Amino acid sequence: MSMIRQFWLLLLVTIVAALLGSVAVSVDAARGYLETQLRLKNSDNAQALALSLSQLGGGVTQAEIAIAAQFNTGFYQRIRLLGPDGSVLVEQAAESQPADAPGWFVRAVPLESVPGFAELMDGWRPMGRIEVVSASSFAHDDLWRGTVRTAGWLALVGLLTATAGALVIRRLRAPLQDTVAQARALLERRFVRMPEPSVPELRELSRAMNNVVQRLQSMLGEQSAQIEALRQQTQSDELTGLANRSHFLRQLLSLAEREDAPAAAALALVRVSHLAEINRELGRAETDALLRAVATALGGAGSGQCIAGRLNGSDFALLAMEGDASAAARKLQAALRVALARWQQVGVAIGAVAWRPEEAPNVLMQRADEALARAEARAAARGDFAVDASSELPGGEQPAPVGESQWRQLLASALEQGAATVGAYSVVARSGALIHLEAPLRLRLREQGPFEPAARWLPWALRVGLAPEADLLAVRLALRQIEADGLSRGVNVAAASLLDSSFVVRLRACLLTRPEAARLLCVEVSEQVAVTQLTVLGELSRQLRPLGVKVGIEHAGWGMSKIEGLYEAGLDYVKLDASLSLGLTSDRARADFLRGLVAMLHGIGWAVYAEGLRSASDAEAVWACGVDGITGPWVGAHAAAAAAQPGRR
Repeated sequence: MSMIRQFWLLLLVTIVAALLGSVAVSVDAARGYLETQLRLKNSDNAQALALSLSQLGGGVTQAEIAIAAQFNTGFYQRIRLLGPDGSVLVEQAAESQPADAPGWFVRAVPLESVPGFAELMDGWRPMGRIEVVSASSFAHDDLWRGTVRTAGWLALVGLLTATAGALVIRRLRAPLQDTVAQARALLERRFVRMPEPSVPELRELSRAMNNVVQRLQSMLGEQSAQIEALRQQTQSDELTGLANRSHFLRQLLSLAEREDAPAAAALALVRVSHLAEINRELGRAETDALLRAVATALGGAGSGQCIAGRLNGSDFALLAMEGDASAAARKLQAALRVALARWQQVGVAIGAVAWRPEEAPNVLMQRADEALARAEARAAARGDFAVDASSELPGGEQPAPVGESQWRQLLASALEQGAATVGAYSVVARSGALIHLEAPLRLRLREQGPFEPAARWLPWALRVGLAPEADLLAVRLALRQIEADGLSRGVNVAAASLLDSSFVVRLRACLLTRPEAARLLCVEVSEQVAVTQLTVLGELSRQLRPLGVKVGIEHAGWGMSKIEGLYEAGLDYVKLDASLSLGLTSDRARADFLRGLVAMLHGIGWAVYAEGLRSASDAEAVWACGVDGITGPWVGAHAAAAAAQPGRR
């Protein structure tokens, strides 16, 4: 029983006990008073009647007439004239019932009418005794009316007391509920501070809870700072803050393996010409400022999401999420001209090529190097901005020229007809037990055609505004499969869907139609959502978690240690990007970073999974860092064995 209910019960018991006790004491006192009055009345009436009979003489007939007259003028139960030997000479008796008092009250509160006696004398000669017993029915009626009146007043006082008690309990209940909400928020990995109430005891409790929250926030802040320092050491270029060469290449490789990878992109290599000479002329400080300006230009030139890195002293790279390499190169060139306006003598060469997910990173880098070399050959003098760009794909392959209206029609038709399926990629624990199946959506865009991965159609779905419909279809398909086999599944939700005001409402309605299956569903969002839409992510979590749905972040890594208030998002798990685990066996510094990141996320209460595992050695290295589960190509080979041992964290 809750404390508030105990307070209410205590107040109710106290009021009822006080009411009953007061009524009982009042009734007992009134009964004693009435019995005393009856005793005195009996005695006085007996004396008066004896005196009257003594004056009449000693005739029995006269005494009988006088006693009858006295009996008929008052409320009497019995009047008797007793002889000197105790025999009854004259008797008048009658039974009377209370007019108002109920029978149960008469039986519960009996009134004793003590007989009154008086000696009847003829001179000095005793003639007998008079016995008078007054009726108690009128006294019972008075006692009943007094009891009802007293109980009514006491009930009114009790009601006023209960009202005052309710106001006091309400005053106490608000800070108690705040404290309970604060404790529940801690269980949900949200850190909320509450105002301190005016009640001293509750103020101490609230202050202690706020101190706990503050210490946890400080601890997580310190851990985040340490993890960010490790990240900078292992993944970033110290001067510019861009990804270093090894991390940039790992990002290229992990991006190619993702279901939501862009269908096409452009890779641009940038080289600052004659950097050694510029360094001698301008000095180290000015050269560093120049390189930081180049890094800033790369970050601003990417259309939407982009990946930028510094490959060596003078070389930079940018993967822009757009298929036209020429357009990307021109945009980058314009950004660099603005950024390097103060250094007129500085020239830049840009080589850009088209990228497709199926192309190996080393082949892609080789083609980009060739384009960069051609651009450098065109730079006749210092200060030139030379560009060589080609949107042609390797092998002469070109994408089919399908316009926006045609894509809208294809996607709308596939979504309306339900021409879709979801994949099944295992996420397994170290024991081999299945945690859940990743269920990316595949659409059949043409009749009798194959089911296309998201990399093929997702960019167009985002452009034509059909991403919410696609995500809802993926959820419905995942729920059906959960009902069919009872295995947990994870569905990715695009950032654009969360920005649709009706999406979460429709998603919740869809989940409510299959509540049992919803408890085995996981909804995942990209790290970009956590970085740019943390409030939206928190609201999604608050809407879905009461239904049993787990909410997580996928492709996480670089932003986990930098997102302010991430621990308040109320998430269940994080999937670390493949770029953090690729080649981990031979990179001790990155392993230390990953170990610290996992420890921090565990401290928040989140499960941590690693994506993109390609080898047993990397899997062992990741397990050593403390992750809870892994997924990737290497795991796929063991999916059948994992599915045979279903389990859920």
